[in-house]
Amino acid sequence: MLIARALQRFIAIFTVAFLPWLGHAAVLPVPALTAHVIDQTATLSAQDTASLEAQLKQLEQDTGAQVVALMVPTTAPEDIAAYANRVASTWKIGRKDIGDGLLIIVAKNDRRMRIEVAKTLEGAIPDLRAARIIDEAMKPAFQAGNYGAGLSAAVGQISALVKGEALPAPTRQSQQRQGASAAQSMDLGELLIFFFVVVMIGGGFLRALLGRGFGSLVTGGVAGVVAAMLTASLLIGVGAGVVALFM
Repeated sequence: MLIARALQRFIAIFTVAFLPWLGHAAVLPVPALTAHVIDQTATLSAQDTASLEAQLKQLEQDTGAQVVALMVPTTAPEDIAAYANRVASTWKIGRKDIGDGLLIIVAKNDRRMRIEVAKTLEGAIPDLRAARIIDEAMKPAFQAGNYGAGLSAAVGQISALVKGEALPAPTRQSQQRQGASAAQSMDLGELLIFFFVVVMIGGGFLRALLGRGFGSLVTGGVAGVVAAMLTASLLIGVGAGVVALFM
């Protein structure tokens, strides 16, 4: 099981990290799921982030449903629908046996927003209702430059709709999903397998293609970036890059 999971991650990593060197456009990587609010644009203030995090944690404790907000600069070269679907498929938000997750994505530079709803919540938040939340709660605040207020208003409306749905009561496990989500980062065994597959095999391929010096530099850079992304640790990423550079 450990090897299978690591090989699945390697396929995704190879698609994102190695194909650009072969002349293909890279898609935006899916970040690690480390919190209910992930802002990759540095737009939200610490207070905004903490307030939204508190709202979403409370909703999860009250209902069991998990809502996550993600802000990215752009989803290019994909449109926001394709990227949202890929993020939702990767994160698998919500309780596995219930399907009560919801993803809010904001592509700030694209001026695009999307609410991706899991199957169980589609009755409470159909496409038309999700569009109204975007148009009435998010867009006006975003246009005024107040992204925190827009997201908070959207979360408020979403919370009211979710609480009106007859969902199974939350369990202790669902209330602790925050820690479980953070555990999606690679453990030590997966990281070792990643290094064997990517650095030894992928690195050898890149050295043969680009030459030993430049190929080693590229291998180290890719290994560092991907390790940091998957473990959510800059220190591990730097260490992985240095190790890969000299392997």
